[in-house]
Amino acid sequence: MTLISDDLARWYADYQQVLRSRFDRILGACGYRGVLIYSGPLPAVFRDDQTYPFKVHAWFKAWVPLTDVADCFLYYEPGATPLLLLHQPVDYWYKPARLPEDYWTSQVALAPVVDRAAARAALPRDLSRIAYIGAAFDELGAWAPAAVNPAQLLVPLEFERAVKLPYELACLREASRLGARGHQAAASAFRAAGASELDIEIAFLGGCGQREQELPYNPIVALNESGAVLHYQLLERRAPAVRRSLLIDAGAEFAGYASDITRTHAFGQGDFAALIEQFDELQQSLCASVRAGVDWRDVHLSAHRLVAELLHDADITRCDAEEAVETGVSSVFLPHGIGHLLGLQVHDAGGLLKDASGAEIPRPQGHPHLRLTRVLEAGFVVTMEPGIYFIDQLLEAARADARHKKINWQRVEQLRPHGGIRIEDNLAITASGCENLTRDAFRAVGGAP
Repeated sequence: MTLISDDLARWYADYQQVLRSRFDRILGACGYRGVLIYSGPLPAVFRDDQTYPFKVHAWFKAWVPLTDVADCFLYYEPGATPLLLLHQPVDYWYKPARLPEDYWTSQVALAPVVDRAAARAALPRDLSRIAYIGAAFDELGAWAPAAVNPAQLLVPLEFERAVKLPYELACLREASRLGARGHQAAASAFRAAGASELDIEIAFLGGCGQREQELPYNPIVALNESGAVLHYQLLERRAPAVRRSLLIDAGAEFAGYASDITRTHAFGQGDFAALIEQFDELQQSLCASVRAGVDWRDVHLSAHRLVAELLHDADITRCDAEEAVETGVSSVFLPHGIGHLLGLQVHDAGGLLKDASGAEIPRPQGHPHLRLTRVLEAGFVVTMEPGIYFIDQLLEAARADARHKKINWQRVEQLRPHGGIRIEDNLAITASGCENLTRDAFRAVGGAP
């Protein structure tokens, strides 16, 4: 059973009504009688008898928070109760899934199926007006659905999915709480003598009580200069001889909804620790600037101006903020987008959509990596993740052109061994501002934000 309030059952029932209404309207507009959604396969390793970890498809867990069972199907026709075909093979090599009993199960009809053939037999004979959502599998052609992942269905659904309902916000809050617990444990491990990146990740997993395959993404645990690699993927087994910094980007998951949290720590006091404190104030000022009606592209450009001011104040650059943004100097130190939608996926769908037609809102010129360009609405959940990094590739490119005169290279060399700083919070947008899910979660578990 769930660890949070009994209100979750009521919120889930309300959420189901809205979800069904959305599907009813959009299925009808597309001319489909219903929808069949696949949880996903258990992918096999090439020429081996092992499989890769299972990751459930987002639209399946949008209907039911069942995240760890492959080869399940959710069938829905407007006006009918959704049918969950739960894969429950007869097997003594692996433990089959149990029929769930939780806050959500009263909202669906449950039927166990031993394999895909049994799932097909439990569905209507004629699927010619049924849209299919999910990965294709060998038998799908013979099932003959009307369409496979039709854009005319998925795009408007993804456009509307950006607005989160009370049930979804409750799940996101719990994911943030679990993530905050993991971050507390990771920070303690970093401060302990002899901790490696692997040691710190293991501490994070223990803190949030989840296995790595249950997390929404593999944690980024970067010590020292590795913090300059944006999606650093290694986990060194040996602790470095000198500990300078830790950048950890790691989240947890609850009922299929993700948290996405980044913190940067300095080992001891000093110049880099002071820079982290200043950067935290910058990040919090950005959080305070968002509310419904704000264009996220403006937030991104504002972040570049604030970062450029901090770089100048910290004697890292030798030009004012306006010049740093215009000439691309700020992008040397902040090369990624300021944030993205968050929900059933870490980088949730629909971040660039202008409307339900599929038209997209362009990114600002010179900022190709921005994942969100929409005007914020109440109910959106976004990440706020500015950063400054000392990335060899970008620094060397700047050294080779006109930007080299605008950078204090001696100062860069002093800070380069620390890698970089990123601070990331998850924000639920409201009409007048935002609810900071991350800071609230740290306070709830008794830790520093």
